[in-house]
Amino acid sequence: MTKTRVLTGITTTGLPHIGNYAGAIRPAIEASRDPATESFLFLADYHALIKCQEPQQVRESVRAIAATWLACGLDPEHVTFYRQTDVPEITELSWVLTTVTAKGLMNRAHAYKAAVQDNLDSEGADPDRGVTMGLFSYPILMAADILLFNGQRIPVGRDQTQHIEMARDIAQRFNHLYGDTFALPEAVIQDESMVLPGLDGRKMSKSYNNTIPLFADEKAFRKLINKIKTNSLEPGEPKDPDDSALFDVFAAFARADAKAQMRKAYREGIGWGEAKKQLFELLNEELKPMRETYQRLMKEPAELDRTLQQGAEKARAYAVPLMADVRKKVGIGPIAGQ
Repeated sequence: MTKTRVLTGITTTGLPHIGNYAGAIRPAIEASRDPATESFLFLADYHALIKCQEPQQVRESVRAIAATWLACGLDPEHVTFYRQTDVPEITELSWVLTTVTAKGLMNRAHAYKAAVQDNLDSEGADPDRGVTMGLFSYPILMAADILLFNGQRIPVGRDQTQHIEMARDIAQRFNHLYGDTFALPEAVIQDESMVLPGLDGRKMSKSYNNTIPLFADEKAFRKLINKIKTNSLEPGEPKDPDDSALFDVFAAFARADAKAQMRKAYREGIGWGEAKKQLFELLNEELKPMRETYQRLMKEPAELDRTLQQGAEKARAYAVPLMADVRKKVGIGPIAGQ
């Protein structure tokens, strides 16, 4: 059976929340179990350095995210799960790709253009104020992440499709100069990805400080659920489930029959306190065994390192020969035998 290679990068900033789990972690793990799919999942810790210059935070985030994915059921025996920094060929390829990438292509990157526009909106500011070369050229590093493994399908949100298009452009340029080397990746648009509301009703996001950490301890988890914004309708008054952040979170985790029952309860005037109690019980039942595994893994960093190193060895089985081919094609490497 010819398998489709799917590659996903996980940025290692912050701690995962229940929105990350429902919208990205759970579906990615389910997809990785498809026998027709060859899944590559990596912790993008080099990318994290663009946004965060706090070493301890980067380390803790890598640790927590690795533990989270494993606790949620990712099977490293069937998935190539690795840390970006454990595959040195990624940064080597990134430099080679930099030599064939037009600066004008990078000028058009959304993140760079947004940073420049913010500066222009500030009267008298240098357009490139605060712009690092990491921010400017990270689409090339992202291209290296993908092309080194000839990733075929790359799940991304619509706002990330430009990066896949850039990776295609870079691959085509390299192939034109040096011969067919890289497959052209295709973006898999995740418009259907689940987006959960946060405590204040807006999209759950660390930038809004409205998240519910996935593996908060049980007491803190209950308190956070009780903080989810509701309206002033009293018990006994009918409520609209389609206009309720609380119901949206419930629906993301409940089976069809439970959702139907909760819809009926809303129409019959369930009190907000009872609705929050039922949501807590539903979530806690699903997350409790994962939370226990997560807490154990967080206490055993050596086990996490072993798992990631094993994944890196699998990844390098692909990366080393491809990078050797790239070196030969561009004319670098040992003098003898060329």
